[in-house]
Amino acid sequence: MIHQPQIKIPATYIRGGTSKGVFFKLEDLPESAQISGASRDALLLRVIGSPDPYGKQTDGMGGATSSTSKTVILSKSSQPDHDVDYLFGQVSIDKPFVDWSGNCGNLTAAVGSFAISNGLVDTSRVPDNGVAIVRIWQANIQKTIIANVPMTDGQVQETGNFELDGVTFPAAEVQIEFIDPADGEGSMFPTGDLVDNLEVPGVGTFKATMINAGIPTIFLNAEDIGYTGTELQEAINGDEKALALFETIRAHGALRMGLINTIEEAASRQHTPKVAFVAKPVDYVASSGKQIAASDIDLNVRALSMGKLHHAMMGTAAVAIATAAVIPGTLVNLAAGGAQRQSVRFGHPSGTLQVGAEASQNGNDWTVNRVVMSRSARVLMEGWVRVPQA
Repeated sequence: MIHQPQIKIPATYIRGGTSKGVFFKLEDLPESAQISGASRDALLLRVIGSPDPYGKQTDGMGGATSSTSKTVILSKSSQPDHDVDYLFGQVSIDKPFVDWSGNCGNLTAAVGSFAISNGLVDTSRVPDNGVAIVRIWQANIQKTIIANVPMTDGQVQETGNFELDGVTFPAAEVQIEFIDPADGEGSMFPTGDLVDNLEVPGVGTFKATMINAGIPTIFLNAEDIGYTGTELQEAINGDEKALALFETIRAHGALRMGLINTIEEAASRQHTPKVAFVAKPVDYVASSGKQIAASDIDLNVRALSMGKLHHAMMGTAAVAIATAAVIPGTLVNLAAGGAQRQSVRFGHPSGTLQVGAEASQNGNDWTVNRVVMSRSARVLMEGWVRVPQA
């Protein structure tokens, strides 16, 4: 039997926000993987080390969590007035599929820096010192994102003093602007209501705000499902009954939002929608041991990603939180006190995050023009990733 050598593919391993992922230039992928389809998915699954019945992704680049089982493909933009096209693939850990249904807001923080460093942005648009404005076309959701990337002596600046809860070490601040972040072409509130009664057969009926902004998200009141909103990962992720409850709610919410046609489809759409629960601000201790005071936040939010409670907050879910927070009457807005606002600071398992949003109302319809947050990004390793030939 002849054993084929592994193939080498140029790749960069980057932390963006509170996530990590493997970044590729589209042109560097094998020809069969330069177009969407089974060949691309199979390649990315093998890169990350999925599907892994052990749940560890030991034989790949994945880190065995939803935050570290991610891939990004970038190319010069095909869109007018944009610099780079950004395609995100959320790789399942234990199942053989890649979910292309949404964006990763955290890894968005690394897109601009990778694009500059890899020649995807016209050099005339990149200053030697100051801030480079990178215009990103988010191909999964067909939206524009602006990354403000700091530059020093002609190089992307990665080190700095900006601290982000959920990330151990400080780095350079990267401000991200999500333009018109309502996900997809439909209504921001797909049911037409700011708050719905979401009926979940066999479980109950829950008040829910279902929103398409940043990423489709279902918001619930923590107390309605038996929680306080101060939970850390261990309170939920080891509770199979709780995880099954959240997945059932997620599936029925997805159906109600028009994201799937049958309940069964939810199993193959793990990345979206997200489920989050909100509560009024109270004191709690973050996973790092940091004391979070109720007076320092507007509300508490906990969110699940790929079936588990997230260790911090997904960037796209933060967009949804900020959007809902500035619209009076949503569950998020009510948990934050019900006041009109242009920004919100919320508590999550790793600490706090402040996000700004600009919203306007036209009749019964709401539009959010932009959502702004600060993240950071850092290259961890660059070179080639090796993959066995199929």
